[in-house]
Amino acid sequence: MKLMPVTRALISVSDKTGIVEFAKKLSDLGVEILSTGGTANSLKNNNVPVKSVDSYTGHPEIMDGRVKTLHPRVHGGILAIRDNPVHKEQMDKNGIKPIDLVVVNLYPFQKTVAKPDVSIEDAIENIDIGGPTMVRSSAKNHAYVTIVVDPCDYNLILDELIKAGGISFETRKRLAVKAFRHTADYDAAIDKYLSKVYLEEDILRLSYNKGEKLIAGENSHQEAVFFKNLSVNESSVSRAVQIYGKELSYNDIADADMALEYIKEIADFPAVAVIKKNNLSGFATAADLEKALEMIWRDDSAPEESCVVAFSRAFDVKIAKMLQGKPVEVIVAPDFTPEAVEFFKNEGSALKLLAIGELKYGTAIETESLKQVTGGLLWQSKDKGLFEKCESVTRVAFPKEKEKLACFAMIAAKYAKSSAIILAQEYEAGCFKVTGMGSAQPDPKIALKLLAIPQALESLKRWYQSMGKKLPENGVFPEIAEMVMVSDLPLSSKNLITEAYDAGIRYIAQPGGSEFDKDIIEICDGLGLSMLISGMSHSSF
Repeated sequence: MKLMPVTRALISVSDKTGIVEFAKKLSDLGVEILSTGGTANSLKNNNVPVKSVDSYTGHPEIMDGRVKTLHPRVHGGILAIRDNPVHKEQMDKNGIKPIDLVVVNLYPFQKTVAKPDVSIEDAIENIDIGGPTMVRSSAKNHAYVTIVVDPCDYNLILDELIKAGGISFETRKRLAVKAFRHTADYDAAIDKYLSKVYLEEDILRLSYNKGEKLIAGENSHQEAVFFKNLSVNESSVSRAVQIYGKELSYNDIADADMALEYIKEIADFPAVAVIKKNNLSGFATAADLEKALEMIWRDDSAPEESCVVAFSRAFDVKIAKMLQGKPVEVIVAPDFTPEAVEFFKNEGSALKLLAIGELKYGTAIETESLKQVTGGLLWQSKDKGLFEKCESVTRVAFPKEKEKLACFAMIAAKYAKSSAIILAQEYEAGCFKVTGMGSAQPDPKIALKLLAIPQALESLKRWYQSMGKKLPENGVFPEIAEMVMVSDLPLSSKNLITEAYDAGIRYIAQPGGSEFDKDIIEICDGLGLSMLISGMSHSSF
C-alpha cells in the first residue's frame, strides 16, 4: 500500500487539546478542513480556515446537534474505495469529495457518568452517535483514510506529512486498530452504565493491551503473556521503563509488582523491600538506602535464593556495589543514576533494572483487585489504607512512641499471605525493620511460634555477633520486649497471646473486630501487655 496524501480533513472533537495548533499546521500544508459545531467555532475564533460540515452537505445541523455528520456526502467521502470506478462515478454524480483524514474523539461519556450526581438524561445526551460512526467508517477504510482519535498522535501525522508528503500504510493500520479499540471501550462503558441503571446488573469488561509474550510462565512448561492496562496512572511494573537487562520473566514481574506495593506504602522514607518467591524476605527503613539494605542483608536467612529488590529513592553506584555477588534478579527504583547503570554494564551483570518514576497511587477508578477462578472472576475494591482507627484497648496503654513502628509492621503484614504475623523493630531512632515474619499459615500460632519468633531470635543473634556482643546467657534478648507484633487478621486465640508473652513480646497491634475481642483484651490485661486496635483487616490469600 502506498502513501496517502491528505487534501481534505474532517475535524470534530470533544477534547480540544492541541487541536487549534494541529489544524493550523494542516492548513499551512494546504489541507482543506471541514468541521462541526463547537470545533468549527474554536478553529474560526483562532483564525484557522475552516468549512462547516453543514455548508458542505447543504443540510443544517438539526435536533440540537444530534444529527450533524450523518450524511452521504460525509460518509461517502470517507468510505469510498478510491480506485473503484463505480465509487468514483457515484462520488462525482453526488458531489462527494474524498476525505483523507478524520480527526474525532467522542463525547466524554465516561467522565460524565463518573460524576456522583449525574442524571440518566445527562448520561444519555453524552452517548455519541455521529462520532463513533465516523471513527468506524474511517478505520474500516484505512486503506485510503487516516483516523486519529488521540491528540497524542497529532505530531505523528504532521511529521509524516512534512517528511513524506503522506501517511504511510503502517501508520494507517496502527491508527485503525487504535480507533476500533477506542470505540469498543466506549461501547463497553455505555453497556456497563446502562446495565447498572436500567437492569441492576454489574458488568465487567476488561481491556488489556500491549500483550508481550514471555519466555515462560511460573513453570518452564507454561506459556505466558504480559498484558498491560495503559489507562492506569498508578506506579506499576506495567508503566515501568526497563533501562538495562534481558527480558523479564513471569516470576520477575510478579515479584517486582509485590516489591513495588511495599515501597509505595512507605514512599516518604528511604526504604528497601526484598521479595523472594512472591514472599517478603526483608523490609527496612533508614536514614539512607545503604543502611536499610545493610540491615536486610544481615538478616538474610537464605542468601543463595534469587530475589527482587525495590528502593524508594534513586538508585546510585554506591548501592550497586553493595549488590555485587548477591543473587538479585531485578532492581526496582524510581530512577537510576547513569553511573549505576554503567557499573552494571561494565560488570556484565545479568540484572534487570526497572525505572518506575515518581512513586504514586492511582485514582479511585483504578482501585480494583481481580482474582480468576474456574469459570468466573472475583472483583473487589483494592485494599487501601492501614488503619480505620488507632485505639489502645488495654489497661497498659499502647505507647504513642510505638505507633509509627506499628504502622510500619502493618504495611509488612498487609501484603503478606494470611495468616501473617510480623515482628518489627526500631533498630535506631526512627528507623524500622522486619525482624521476624510468618505468613501463608492456616493458624497464626504457627506463623508466630515456628516462623516469626525463630527468625527474630536468629536475626538478633547475628546482630550481637556482628557487634561483638555477648549473647544473653538465658537466651532472652531484651530487644524482643521493644518490638511490636502485628497480625493481619483479628486475633482469636488466647494461646497465641500466651506464646507471644512467653517469647518476650509486650506490644501487639491487630485489626480487632472479632467475637473474641473481649477475651483477647482480658488475657492481655492479665499479662500486662499493650494492645492497639486498627479496625482494618488485611486478609490476603
